[in-house]
Amino acid sequence: MVYYGDEVIRFDWAMKRLLRQKANFAVLESFLSELLGEKVVIKRMLESEGNKETPDDKFNRVDVLAENSKGELIIIEIQNNAEIYYFQRMLYGTSKAITEYIYDGDEYSQVRKVYSISIVYFDIGQGSDYIYHGKSVFKGVHTGDTLRLSVKQQEKFTKHDVGDLFPEYYILRVNEFNQHAVTPLDEWIRFLKSGKIDENTQVEGLRLARRQLQISCLSKEERRAYERHIENRRIQWDVLNTAREEGLDEGVAQGRAQGRAEGRAEGLAEGRTEAIYDIARNMKAQGLPLELITRTTGLSPEEIDKF
Repeated sequence: MVYYGDEVIRFDWAMKRLLRQKANFAVLESFLSELLGEKVVIKRMLESEGNKETPDDKFNRVDVLAENSKGELIIIEIQNNAEIYYFQRMLYGTSKAITEYIYDGDEYSQVRKVYSISIVYFDIGQGSDYIYHGKSVFKGVHTGDTLRLSVKQQEKFTKHDVGDLFPEYYILRVNEFNQHAVTPLDEWIRFLKSGKIDENTQVEGLRLARRQLQISCLSKEERRAYERHIENRRIQWDVLNTAREEGLDEGVAQGRAQGRAEGRAEGLAEGRTEAIYDIARNMKAQGLPLELITRTTGLSPEEIDKF
């Protein structure tokens, strides 16, 4: 039996299994309050796609859909696998939440404010920061001023600008965090990346997490499920890293042989593609689930069927 001591459960698994429980809301509320810059109290958890219980559960994205004390919706999505259309999926997720929680006959006043929080463990977009925040801003084409709500609307909605009524997006590029944790939010990001919490942390939510999310506190069944999750994550990362390295090496070699910039680019692409094909063939030969192969390699089921 492995002795875990006071080692803490990884955040992605905790989100799936533990932080949805009312007793652990305080941990999640502390994280959201630090990220959003305002006090967040979770009123209830709502049904979401991440609440699946299937054999390949560990490879599904993790969605937590919560309602805060102000009636606003908060979507938290954890994504381990690279996905080229991830930004479109973020947009779809907020649109779906808005339409699912307004009913026939409701007034438009019932449309909820939505916060979309994506915690991603892969390279997404290009940028030098590890946290990005996006929101709608209505700017005058000629004057450049920001369109504000009327006085009556400000009183009604407790918002200032028109854009404040629209969804807001937070993207946490966890793997890009490679610095000393200075702020409480930095400490949260470090926890998201490494699963580690300083024993002397002064961040109340992380102190609570150290007490409530210890691996040693899990039941035998939960611990086995957690260990399977960690092992599958490890295998998945090995597969992806192997594909990346093999594709890069082969592509560079072909590009050098051709001696031209366009040859190098073409070689890189061909090398990566062939490496992904090899990985898909091996995974299929091992009898791994089709959904896992498609999510890991990015290939369609039709392409995989040809192997």
